[in-house]
Amino acid sequence: MSEPGQPTGLRLDKWLWAARFFKTRQLAVEAINGGKVHLNGQRAKPGREVRPGTRLRIHKGSLEWEITVEKIPKQRRPASEAITFYSESEQSRDRREAIMAEEKLLRAAAPRTPESRPNKKQRRMIHRFTRGEE
Repeated sequence: MSEPGQPTGLRLDKWLWAARFFKTRQLAVEAINGGKVHLNGQRAKPGREVRPGTRLRIHKGSLEWEITVEKIPKQRRPASEAITFYSESEQSRDRREAIMAEEKLLRAAAPRTPESRPNKKQRRMIHRFTRGEE
């Protein structure tokens, strides 16, 4: 099941951080304490041990992952390697991709704010327009 020298378990907050679900361990702890992470269908504490085969449900914003822990890392690795630490269910992936596509459409349809302040020429044009001058 695990390779020689490979740890058999890891704290939940450390695993979430190492698998790159959260930028810092403190954010992982806050999510766990806030009930956003469920371990085998139940709320857990940050110090709870995670082992291969553990099922996790992670809520982050409007997104949700249903994953199974595959590996226990020795240290935090790049994102390309971190995705090998878990496997995600097909339904979870499909739901998450549908939500992301919907949010992308909403962002595209939303009005955009100007990127910078008007320059001198644009301000003069605005003044002329609002004052009714030609």
